Order: sequence, then C-alpha cells, then structure tokens
Amino acid sequence: MKRNLVITLFAAVSMTAVYSSCQDSSQLNYAWYYANGKQLYEQHCQNCHNADGSGLGALIPPLTDTVFMKERSGSLPCLVRDGVKGKMIVGGKPFDGEMPGNNKLADIDIAAVLTYVTNSFGNKQGIYETKRVGACVGVR
Repeated sequence: MKRNLVITLFAAVSMTAVYSSCQDSSQLNYAWYYANGKQLYEQHCQNCHNADGSGLGALIPPLTDTVFMKERSGSLPCLVRDGVKGKMIVGGKPFDGEMPGNNKLADIDIAAVLTYVTNSFGNKQGIYETKRVGACVGVR
C-alpha cells in the first residue's frame, strides 16, 4: 500500500514537471508579468480602481471598458507613469478628475501592471512588453 502511494506521488510530480517544462518561454514570460502586475495593481491601483476594476462611481473610471483599453493601449503607459488630469470619457461616461502618476515605477513594473490590467476585468490583450512602455505616445 505504501509503495503504491509512493509510486502515485512520483507519477504526479513527474507529470507536473513534464507539463511545466512544456510551457514555452512566452507563456512563462506572460505568467511572470501577469503575477507581478497583479501584485503591483493591488499595491498602487486597487484603492481607487477597486479589486474588480470597477472604479468609483463618477469619480474614478473603471478599467472594465475593453474598447477604451484597446483603443488607448499605446498611451496607457503614459497614463500610469505621468497620471491624468482633466476630462475623459470611459464607458460612455465623463470623468473629470486627477490620477497621480506612478513615475517611480520602472518600465518593467509598468509593463507588468498593464499586462495584468489589460488581461483582467474582461480585457484580453496579451503581454504588454516593456519596450512599449518606453515608447508610449500621447496622454489620452
């Protein structure tokens, strides 16, 4: 009986190792960005945008508007790094407030948080590469 348990455990561990080794580097890279981005989101963004990305009524815009997130994917790093001040329309609703920038975050951290945000709350945009952060365009 003990021998069967050991064999079963060994087989389970071996299959897990084989499965993990089958993931290519892009899958592992995405998983790293996403997991770290989630942690950074919880640290720097969740207080205002909420755990589910729903925002805060008419004060803080939601991150659930997939069209907004996709159309502005090039400027998202600037929004995170430099902040936002002034009117913007998200989900058909006007928002006219100020979001402080996170200019102390490294480009890789901004890429990670954007990988998390653009793949959560109904968004599915894939990995947000670090090089896109350095090349952000426009504020809105």
